Amino acid sequence: MGKTVLSVENLSTFYKTDKGISRAVENVSFTVEEGEILGLIGESGCGKSTVAQSILRLIEYPGKVVKGKVFLHEKELISASEADLYDIRWSEISVIPQSAMNALNPVHRIGEQIMEAILIHEHVSKKEALDRTKVLLELVGIDRERWKSYPHEFSGGMKQRVAIAMALACYPKMIISDESTTGLDVLTQSQVIALLKDLQRKMNLSIILISHDLPMVTSISDKIAIMYAGKLVEWASTDDILHDARHPYSRALLDATPDLINRDKKIVSIPGTVPNLVNIKSCCRFHTRCPFAFERCKVEEPELKEVKPGHFAACFLEEENHELTYTS
Repeated sequence: MGKTVLSVENLSTFYKTDKGISRAVENVSFTVEEGEILGLIGESGCGKSTVAQSILRLIEYPGKVVKGKVFLHEKELISASEADLYDIRWSEISVIPQSAMNALNPVHRIGEQIMEAILIHEHVSKKEALDRTKVLLELVGIDRERWKSYPHEFSGGMKQRVAIAMALACYPKMIISDESTTGLDVLTQSQVIALLKDLQRKMNLSIILISHDLPMVTSISDKIAIMYAGKLVEWASTDDILHDARHPYSRALLDATPDLINRDKKIVSIPGTVPNLVNIKSCCRFHTRCPFAFERCKVEEPELKEVKPGHFAACFLEEENHELTYTS
């Protein structure tokens, strides 16, 4: 096992609404090792982006991190001062945003935007910042002289590459990619994912890859954490998730995913929707959609437990020694 870069412990983030408290993220725990890619997946509304924003301390009112700790190396981020966070963001941990179109300022050259992060967070000259910007652009597959270009002169895929270069501006060792391929065509998506994997190898990066695209995540991730309705329901190696998933929701996601190799595979949709998290009662949050649910699931929340070495799941079926019968 490698050195732990990021450790999330019992993270809970709630939102205050007119109808009550929405428990958007509750008691989420996982780690990311040095040089590891962790895929964080689940349907829309499951809390993936809230986890990312909580780690970076970017949650704004009416949201609030109400419990938990986040350690980046040995630094605890939830209780850190704004001054400490200012030094940590960009230089030690950064984010690739969901939409590069919105992340880039249309009236400034892309090189100037990358340089800005370097000049703000490091004591270097403009020439040194420009030289590094050119290196970063080449690293993500863009001609170094395109630093003079404006965002409107780039395609969607190139804008996303610029956003990746910007995230790498201060050479952090931890990157959070928050749905960074959303809105791109399939070919461009695959190019961006291949680029991330290549950069991870070259720079020994640790990456949290947030997505609802299970096939894409499994193609690049070392481990996968699956979220449902604000809870972490399973966390294991990619191989274990693919071949030995222990939570019904994980299995349902796999059953709902097309298989380009086994074209005879029957695709089974997941009935129902993610529950409303406002004032939600104690229960397994998947029980209304789960074909294996029984009475205990309706009145008690299962805890995330290690079901075999390195494999964690939150399901009462493990305690009942109930074997799941899958459709695929």
